[in-house]
Amino acid sequence: MTAREAVAVVASRLSDELVVCTTGYTCRDLQVVRDRPGNFYMIGSMGLAASLGLGLAIHRPQRRVVVLDGDGSVLMGLGNLPMAGAWGPENFLHVVLDNGVYASTGGQPTPGGQVSLEQAARVFGYAAAVKAATREELLARWDELEKKKGPRFLLVKCSPTPGAPSPRVRLSPDKITKRFRQAVKK
Repeated sequence: MTAREAVAVVASRLSDELVVCTTGYTCRDLQVVRDRPGNFYMIGSMGLAASLGLGLAIHRPQRRVVVLDGDGSVLMGLGNLPMAGAWGPENFLHVVLDNGVYASTGGQPTPGGQVSLEQAARVFGYAAAVKAATREELLARWDELEKKKGPRFLLVKCSPTPGAPSPRVRLSPDKITKRFRQAVKK
């Protein structure tokens, strides 16, 4: 499964969740497969998706919050994992696409292959942390995690997406923020 395919599987499971999507190709892919006001696309803020999603989950406990993150981004903002574990929001799902590269900056390898991010999430206090490597596993793990409370972590092992990237996010940061704020208020 490629990273783009994994994004499409995650998008197929979304309903009314607030989604914070990491910078780079991941937010581009999400915009193509399922653009909606409840998606917040990070632009140029690598490593910060989880902190924004955590703040939302704490502030809006009645809303489910999904963070769609990347392995390089998680490693850049590793301090977010113990914060999520310590705060323990029941409505927080952290999905990490691990394609082993910093795709949007040239495909440099990440050190994710030498680090078990799902084990780190468990150590840092996530209520559940699981891994998937195929479409079927991703769907099954998603369903398992939907039944659990507390911060949950889903590591999706995938390959880099070959070929041209999806088009850049077509919305300005102001427009992204304005429509997301409206979605948060619902």
